[in-house]
Amino acid sequence: MSRTELGRLIVGVGAFLVVLGLVVWSGALSWFGRLPGDIRIERETVRIYIPFVSMLLISAALSLLLYLTRRFF
Repeated sequence: MSRTELGRLIVGVGAFLVVLGLVVWSGALSWFGRLPGDIRIERETVRIYIPFVSMLLISAALSLLLYLTRRFF
């Protein structure tokens, strides 16, 4: 990988992170983490949160992204 390609990759990742940060900041992902299947136990002294379905969704999205990246590049 040449320096030019590496530079473009870093700029692209940075731009993606900025857009993702703006989306999270705007509240557009407020539903994330509250999906059916995510376990929340809240008591007076203990809070337990296990995001099963949210992590499955992230895993599926990243797997699809990596598959498409490998297939077309």
